[in-house]
Amino acid sequence: MATARFLAGLALAGLVFAASGCQSGDSGGVLGLGGSQEKKPQEGKVLASELLAYCPKVVVKEPEGFINRYAKGGEGDAAKLIFQASISESTRSCSRTTGMLAMKVAVAGRVVPGPASPPGAVTLPIKVSVVRSDGEVLYSQTYNHQVGLAGNQAQQFVFNDPNVVVPIPDNNTLQVFAGFDVPAKKKQDEDLF
Repeated sequence: MATARFLAGLALAGLVFAASGCQSGDSGGVLGLGGSQEKKPQEGKVLASELLAYCPKVVVKEPEGFINRYAKGGEGDAAKLIFQASISESTRSCSRTTGMLAMKVAVAGRVVPGPASPPGAVTLPIKVSVVRSDGEVLYSQTYNHQVGLAGNQAQQFVFNDPNVVVPIPDNNTLQVFAGFDVPAKKKQDEDLF
């Protein structure tokens, strides 16, 4: 009886092993031995080498992570606030082709309408930049991202820039920045002599 169970288990294990070898798509035999062909990933599959490859993180600097938009002439007046928006999450994915690093950069956040909020949609100026550690800007693009507002309810938004393409760096020296494109405030004269 024990011998019969052992043989049945052995036969089942052999069947499972053979089936898994058939499904692997490896033309070099069940264990992949005897074939010198390089494995090519199936469409949509990601290789381990791509997962471990350099892909710079997205940084949202604090000043560019928030924006307040006011009605004309109402800067700083809470009654004239059109909306407040913030970016809370960022991510990216990378791929490589012919010496170029292609990135998809995404940010997510929230828009809160203010007392002067118009009905419909508001426009968020979102900027994505790639800069080398020496300060050279390799990519910079500002997008006007529309977010629909429903009354006085806060709305979530997700923005994706799939067009970031830069040369693959010799060393890991790239910085990716994303945030709201807010013009720098005019420098005020501190002292007039």
